[in-house]
Amino acid sequence: MSTTQTPLARELDVRPMLRAGEEPFQAIMDAVSALVPGQALRLIAPFRPVPLFSVMANRGFAASEQALGNGDWEVTFSPVQPPDESEGLAIGSAPSALFWGEPAAELDLIDLEPPEPMVRILETLEGLQPGDVLFALLAREPVFLFPELAKRQHEWAGNFDASGTAYRLLVRHGGGSAH
Repeated sequence: MSTTQTPLARELDVRPMLRAGEEPFQAIMDAVSALVPGQALRLIAPFRPVPLFSVMANRGFAASEQALGNGDWEVTFSPVQPPDESEGLAIGSAPSALFWGEPAAELDLIDLEPPEPMVRILETLEGLQPGDVLFALLAREPVFLFPELAKRQHEWAGNFDASGTAYRLLVRHGGGSAH
C-alpha cells in the first residue's frame, strides 16, 4: 500500500441550486478554495459548464467531462500542477511578470462592486500601448477578468497581499484589441 495517496475528489452538485434559481459560481469557487493540494473537484451540473473551463484553467485545473444523460454533465477539474508558493504568484500568472517594467497606470478599485473593476481595467488597457503595464488593487480575485485578458492577448500576474484582503494585479498590454 502506498503512503502517498491522491485525495478523493470533492463533489459539488449544483443542480439543486440552479433549480432554486440560485447562481452557483461562488459555491464553486468556495469549493475550489477548500480543496487540499492535489485534490480534484467533481462538479455535477444540468448542462456542460463551458465558461467554467477557462476560469478553472486559469486556476491551474484541467477538465475531463462526461455526459450523464438527461442533459446532466459530470466535469472533473484536476490540478495540473501543485501551486508554486515560492514565487508568490497566483496560478495562471505570467512567470515573466518579474521582469515587467514599472506600471504606466495604477488603479485602486478596492471599493467598487463587480463588474465595475473589470470594466475599468479593460477601459484603461484600451488607452495603453503594447508592452505597457497596468497595476490594479482589487477587493477580490478577478476570475471573470482573466479569460477576457487572455482573449485580448494581455498577460497578467496577481496575488493577495500579506493580509489577504487586497488582490494585486499586474496586466501587461499584449497588443490585442477589445474585440
